[in-house]
Amino acid sequence: MKLNKKKTLDDLKDSRAVSKARERLRDDRTRGIVKWIFEIIVTVVFAVLVAISAFQTVTLQESAMEPTYSVGEKFFVNRAVYKIKSPKRGDVIVFRTSVSDDAALHIRRVIGLPGETVLIKDGQVYINGKVYEENGAYPDITNAGLADSSITLESGEYFVLGDNRNNSEDSRFSDIGNINKKYIVGKLWFTVSPKSKIGFVK
Repeated sequence: MKLNKKKTLDDLKDSRAVSKARERLRDDRTRGIVKWIFEIIVTVVFAVLVAISAFQTVTLQESAMEPTYSVGEKFFVNRAVYKIKSPKRGDVIVFRTSVSDDAALHIRRVIGLPGETVLIKDGQVYINGKVYEENGAYPDITNAGLADSSITLESGEYFVLGDNRNNSEDSRFSDIGNINKKYIVGKLWFTVSPKSKIGFVK
């Protein structure tokens, strides 16, 4: 009789121990899941904040880049890329003409790089005395503007042109002039609209 009672007490203790172990296991699993969910939320929030700080949207409001890009098209601008490297020839950049946040945004293509000499003669662009062979069918330039005489770019300066060469206000004209890197907002990165053109900018 005593043996049975002892066995019952032992079974009860074992049952309680098992229950406690299960509860601890459930608690550990719950804490693990909560921690995992929290880490995911923190990661997502961080990614969103990075995206907001690195990218912004811009709408093309000038015909200077036609027919490559049309008025009304919207893009994401990569604002981070030029913090780690410099613009390359052929990049389509977004810039202001002053450091003021209220200054209008412009979209143009980089043609001349710091230290280079740019000249427009007989409708052609010359860089350091050689004809610049572009990847694209652009019309001969009828108005060389300031580039009628050689323009030597200083450190941090870029010479830009619109793809609509004969209907573009760009580095050929004093209102725009050479673009200092500090005025460059970023690189045209992704077409947001229209739907037919959604995708990365080439």
